Amino acid sequence: MKSLLQKSRSVWISVRSVRHISLMPHRHRRINRILRTQNSSPFPLNSYRHFASVVLNVPQMGDSVTEGTIIQFQKKVGDYAEVDDIVVVIETDKTSIDVRATEAGMITNVLAEVDDTVNVEQPLVEIDTSAPKPVQETPAPVTTAPTDATPAPEASTSWFSSVKAAATSSPPTPAAKPKPVVVSVPGSRNERRVAMTRMRLRIAQRLKESQNVAAMLTTFNEIDCSKLISMRKAHKDTFLEKHGDKLGFMSAFVKASTLGLIDQPAINAYFDMENKEIVYHDYVDISVAVASPKGLVVPVLRNTEQMSFADIEGSIANYGKQARDGNLALEDMVGGTFTISNGGVFGSLMGTPIINPPQSAILGMHGIFERPIAINGEVVIRPMMYIALTYDHRIVDGREAVLFLRKVKSCVEDPTTMLLDL
Repeated sequence: MKSLLQKSRSVWISVRSVRHISLMPHRHRRINRILRTQNSSPFPLNSYRHFASVVLNVPQMGDSVTEGTIIQFQKKVGDYAEVDDIVVVIETDKTSIDVRATEAGMITNVLAEVDDTVNVEQPLVEIDTSAPKPVQETPAPVTTAPTDATPAPEASTSWFSSVKAAATSSPPTPAAKPKPVVVSVPGSRNERRVAMTRMRLRIAQRLKESQNVAAMLTTFNEIDCSKLISMRKAHKDTFLEKHGDKLGFMSAFVKASTLGLIDQPAINAYFDMENKEIVYHDYVDISVAVASPKGLVVPVLRNTEQMSFADIEGSIANYGKQARDGNLALEDMVGGTFTISNGGVFGSLMGTPIINPPQSAILGMHGIFERPIAINGEVVIRPMMYIALTYDHRIVDGREAVLFLRKVKSCVEDPTTMLLDL
């Protein structure tokens, strides 16, 4: 009987065990009967309560994403999570995903560890939704007690406080030895190894796959940006005042590319090797490469054939902010029928971009530099930009690629043609 009583008390202390007892009434009644007999219940019998808990699972992360790597736990056992609080951060091959609490409660169990690879619907943490929200107490003013004062008796500990203290307490563990930090010193012969993030690893795999599969070829042209710069200079203040976004160059190139894709549908299509078909899109979704702290991400502008300059600039600005803050949603990067990569923001003169599969082509923008060019038999200095179209020669012919670049060139060199639908 005595050993059974000790077992029963240990069961009361464990939060996880109490939830199990609530599911087994016969054991509950047996423990109560023993405690009444011994008259030594560690907690009042009428304070016993049933725990309500939820399990937070790995969410759906898109059609093509089935697993990710845990990179951070924002909450630990014993912490209280409000609804929509970030509990776990998972990195996929496309972006980082914040797993948020669906219900408020106390974290009672962590079912995975940092650096674990987890699959969709795999349990991550358990949340006790019946736990009361902890009250933040203000510290009482410090008073000097008389030397002969009798110590006040300890206040009785509530049942839940005891359970929480027992659940969150853990035996002291020896401090881990800090890993040696290798400092990069110019001229030294030190080497540093850094594990590849899942996103960077996936980027490497996709780009190499693109080189191995697609029959890539690149064609070039150059654009006189004089009129585009003049238009921006004349209207940027009014544009910002009316639309709340800065007028950049990307809106003109996105709109020009959209018109070029409509003129050359093969560049807005992809090759389905499995079914031996060419899939043509009756809409234009342009992926715009954006640099983020964790790597290159490619959010998608949907239905650019229906977007104005203001719509395009607003969407790009919003995506850029989300990428910098790490809040870019996975659905924002799914799809895309064509990609624009702007290496000009980093000062690129010329380059050949790599196709983003399964797309058929990608437009590379480069820096604007003043160069001498011949116009009407005279040499003049103009702000010029090289543009490059890398395309899959299995589906796009050279004629279509050249005509596409000529369309982009004519639209950007005279932006009024896009506004007048010429």
